[in-house]
Amino acid sequence: MATASVAFKSREDHRKQIELEEARKAGLAPAEVDEDGKEINPHIPQYMSSAPWYLNAEKPSLKHQRKWKSDPNYTKSWYDRGAKVFQAEKYRKGACHNCGAMTHAAKSCVKRPRKVGAKWTNIHIAPDEKIETIELDYDGKRDRWNGYDPSSYSHVVERYEARDAARRKYVKEQQLQKLEEKNGNQNAEDGVNDVDNDEDDLRVDEAKVDESKQMDFAKVEKRVRTTGGGSTGTVRNLRIREDTAKYLLNLDVNSAHYDPKTRSMREDPLPDADPNEKFYEGDNQYRNSGQALEFKHLNIHAWEAFDKGQDIHMQAAPSQAELLYKNHKVIKEKLKTRTKDTIMEKYGNAASEEEIPRELLLGQSERQVEYDRAGRIIKGQETVLPRSKYEEDVFINNHTTVWGSWWKDHQWGYKCCKQMIRNSYCTGAAGIKAAEAATDLMKANIDRKEATKEAPAPVEEKQLATWGTEVPEDLILDEKLLAEALRKEDERKREQKDERKRKYNVRWNDEVTAEDMEAYRMKKVHHDDPMKDFLH
Repeated sequence: MATASVAFKSREDHRKQIELEEARKAGLAPAEVDEDGKEINPHIPQYMSSAPWYLNAEKPSLKHQRKWKSDPNYTKSWYDRGAKVFQAEKYRKGACHNCGAMTHAAKSCVKRPRKVGAKWTNIHIAPDEKIETIELDYDGKRDRWNGYDPSSYSHVVERYEARDAARRKYVKEQQLQKLEEKNGNQNAEDGVNDVDNDEDDLRVDEAKVDESKQMDFAKVEKRVRTTGGGSTGTVRNLRIREDTAKYLLNLDVNSAHYDPKTRSMREDPLPDADPNEKFYEGDNQYRNSGQALEFKHLNIHAWEAFDKGQDIHMQAAPSQAELLYKNHKVIKEKLKTRTKDTIMEKYGNAASEEEIPRELLLGQSERQVEYDRAGRIIKGQETVLPRSKYEEDVFINNHTTVWGSWWKDHQWGYKCCKQMIRNSYCTGAAGIKAAEAATDLMKANIDRKEATKEAPAPVEEKQLATWGTEVPEDLILDEKLLAEALRKEDERKREQKDERKRKYNVRWNDEVTAEDMEAYRMKKVHHDDPMKDFLH
């Protein structure tokens, strides 16, 4: 163990110090005390942060390393909230122009800005605030509860106490109600119960306390983060020991499978029991209800949104995925409401609270309808023709019927005036008479023309050349000259197709013989000839 080294002025001082320590050990000299009046143990060096366990030291000491003297200027007090020190009656020079207080300037004033400040009105001068300068020590600066008023938490305590009182009152009323129902079901003779039994029924079973008060269930100790495996932690078993274990609900070997390793039973052990009487329906029931089902829907929405191109991931950004899912549900609900309102506005709501007409409610009316033997309506109700989505009974140009109400000679027209022109103006009965008179006149003219018709004069047939050209009767063509003319016509057409084959020096002959004309007519292509594609 290291000892503290102290520098002495002389050997005599060193010798006196040794004698004093020996006298203190022997109990002949008073012990040395520190600033707090406590005895200093000479066996513990003053520079050690923690003393050895075998020295039985009360506390460690590091006087040479820390500021162990307390500063009298340090305080543990806090600001006096809302305290005022002086109330002036008139404005003072240097005070706030707005409220008139001396403790702050107009720029730092937190009062409501006045239309005309206190500097000019000299009324409603605000009192001066209490300005304090508190110097806190090291612990005071880091005390997060410094200045907290414990009395401000009293309203929270009162609220919880009121809730507990209301709960106890409700439980009491429920027990009284059950007791009254039980007594009412019994006969009058057997309805007399002892006072002790009533008190036992009303007394809350201490073994079955409220779940909120069951703070300590069966504890399972685990070692976490220690040299042997970790620090000791408490893992609470939330199952009440009075409940029947799930594997004991149905002892049939062919019932729902129980996995002892995971303590899970997926299927319902009692599928044929009344659902209102059983409290356990298998682990799958929990997975398909409550927050588990909501979490499943959240995952499905995240997957579908990612497939559609949105940058969303349930594991990477769960808060973003949940927010987007909430917005999706809100938008979906708004769209559903808007669609529902649109349908109800268009077709009405049969489930609304509107009064039903009396004739529909009672199934009768005052209208008289007559029927024949076959059940057909004779009088009292007109047959309603079905209407289409197109415009009906729209009359234009003074017509009284629609276009298409008249048909004659494979043509549509108007029945009111029997006209076949769509945009014609209606002429009524006069137009029908004029049309009939014109038709009669046209028929009379045709008959008269046929009666006076004479036989046509005989037409002299002419000998036509190729393609219908008139040719004199005495025309005789030379076969050799015609063949030469056909050859020249072919050369001429080839030159027309390709001008590069035309010679540089061209001699033109204006004389056209009968053979040339015949060759031209024979080689000419008639576009209306159906056999023009087969000419060579």
